[in-house]
Amino acid sequence: MDIGTECVGSPARPAGTGTWAEDMLDRLAHRGPDDRGTRTVGDHTWLGHRRLSIVDLDGGHQPLGGTNGDDDWSLVCNGEIYNHQALRDEMPATAFGSSSDSAAALAVLRTDGPQGLHRLRGMWALCAATPGGRFVAARDAVGIKPLYWARTATAVHFASELRAFVPEVRPCAEIFPPGHWWTPQEGLRRFAEPVPALSTTADWSAMPRQVVEKATFESVADSVRRHLMADVEVGVFLSGGLDSGVVAAVAAELYARQGRTLKTFSVGTEDSPDLLAARETAAFLGTEHHEALLDAGAARRMLDDVVVCVESFDASLIRSAVPNWFLSELASRHVKVVLTGEGADELFAGYGYYHEHHAAPEELDAELRRTVGALHGLNLQRCDRVTMAHGLEARVPFLDHDVMAHAMSLPAHMKGLEADGMEKGHLRRAFTGRLPDHLLWRRKEQFGTGSGAESLLSPLWDTRITDEEFTAAAAREGAPELRSKEELGYYRTFRSALPGIRPGAVLTRFATG
Repeated sequence: MDIGTECVGSPARPAGTGTWAEDMLDRLAHRGPDDRGTRTVGDHTWLGHRRLSIVDLDGGHQPLGGTNGDDDWSLVCNGEIYNHQALRDEMPATAFGSSSDSAAALAVLRTDGPQGLHRLRGMWALCAATPGGRFVAARDAVGIKPLYWARTATAVHFASELRAFVPEVRPCAEIFPPGHWWTPQEGLRRFAEPVPALSTTADWSAMPRQVVEKATFESVADSVRRHLMADVEVGVFLSGGLDSGVVAAVAAELYARQGRTLKTFSVGTEDSPDLLAARETAAFLGTEHHEALLDAGAARRMLDDVVVCVESFDASLIRSAVPNWFLSELASRHVKVVLTGEGADELFAGYGYYHEHHAAPEELDAELRRTVGALHGLNLQRCDRVTMAHGLEARVPFLDHDVMAHAMSLPAHMKGLEADGMEKGHLRRAFTGRLPDHLLWRRKEQFGTGSGAESLLSPLWDTRITDEEFTAAAAREGAPELRSKEELGYYRTFRSALPGIRPGAVLTRFATG
């Protein structure tokens, strides 16, 4: 199976003219250090990918396909197709061509064309072409895996990161929308919503609480099992909070049944709340635990690299990315894949503002759906970029299709606050006994706060940027909204690294900086 294969393509210009395509691929080398592959398809398309080998280590070289004449698809695919084994039972073996999970995407195209892409379950982005002139680009429903495109007068370019685009096309770069496919003939078509249709017509409100909590446990546990699929070792990012603790608890138990010990990884300043809680969780679960201590000097020295890596200047996003940078660097020395707790807050109403401003059931449901739909440009962008900068694949079990469908089928009152104001009570009760009670019911802290990163970074900018500088920059015509000196500092690095990129076309912003 191929992980981190980077797709770039141009269906509307002669392929192989100059070095622009190879340069794009070179700028993505960090995402796939194990292999690279390119192919010119017909007269107008070039495909390339970088590979991080996770499954089918010897047989997953890409591009895939392209062996059956002018109508056969050649494909590059970045990510994980978790239901590839089930799809093999539904389609002819000859449609696949390899045991790679990405071959399931090829088989779907060969069998159903782009109209069949809704059958894929997982995190993925792809580009595919035939010698006869067909082309398709597509991205998973949530946007867990990144994809950008740049449409010019002479070509359409695709890449997993903005930095891959050559300077002359950067002003045209945009986010390729999740849950869509595009062909030159049919344009952009939606094939899936971020939040899938309800998984059941069951009336959860009429059932005993314990029955509903058991269903939630089983849904999340099944997803963690699927996300452990790999031919290499998989670890867990352990923040010390509920969501990553739940993932680690299930993964540690599954590994123990196989006679294996799960590796977990944490980061924070010395004696920070998150680091201490993660250490205690790891000891309880019996994992092989590794820690990265967050140092003020090192964190500040890496700021520019982190901004360039994340390709954003949103202050909250960068603040949380800094500890994740050091965490990813540590984990990449031990494993190639990690599971994270991303998405649980958006499914089970883990943020305080949900309950302060969207207390009515219909309002809460709408806001949860909105924030799930925005994840691709916020937490998922940070998660993907910071891990892949170190040749590490991050997987997100809570954003599994079946988990999302189950979670969004729960009535809003099951996601309300407990009597003492604690959030996510339903999820906590669903995992009773899997973690010590005082950790299971530990109050939430934002990662940048609990890890100690905020206290290291936020005060820095008052010494680097004057009030006059900030006022002038914020008022400059054509500048994006800059909400703090910290954000101005990150914007300067962003603008220097990615000249020509239009922030409004490629960025999602948190409500506050």
